[in-house]
Amino acid sequence: MVYILYLLLIVMIFGLAAVASNPSPYFAAFGLVLVAAVGCGVLAGYGGSFLSLVLFLIYLGGMLVVFAYSAALAAEPYPETWGSRPVLMYMVVYLAGVGVIAAWFWTGWYEYSWVTPDGLEEASMFRADMGGVARMYLEGGGMLMISAWVLLLTLFVVLELTRGLSRGALRAV
Repeated sequence: MVYILYLLLIVMIFGLAAVASNPSPYFAAFGLVLVAAVGCGVLAGYGGSFLSLVLFLIYLGGMLVVFAYSAALAAEPYPETWGSRPVLMYMVVYLAGVGVIAAWFWTGWYEYSWVTPDGLEEASMFRADMGGVARMYLEGGGMLMISAWVLLLTLFVVLELTRGLSRGALRAV
């Protein structure tokens, strides 16, 4: 199981480097969906299967909106692809940076420290993801309200910034 999590984390690093190195929103949106899927796979590997499913569905809904919006704004006839030279150079630089940081912190990680919450199933009365969801709603209600307010404010800021000088959906009466 640890090797599968290692593989998922390596795919996540490559996906994040692909998103960061790509100037075209078409390919960056696909990279974000890949990173979201792999991140939810890592979360499910640690025992959070319900939470990873909910996060993946919410994230895919948000990514659909972001992809449609960015594809409408970016009208490039020939976008940069992952195989082009500048994108490959950025990818190599980002992966080299990740390699340097990983080499710096390599001595503190051990394979036996990766214990999943459900590793001791006989000692627990409930699954870790169900207890986490209940605790998230119990103690995180205020943060949920603050997050909803911040997302609404961000929506208005983005609409105002992309409007420019033209009169769009948010015009003064």
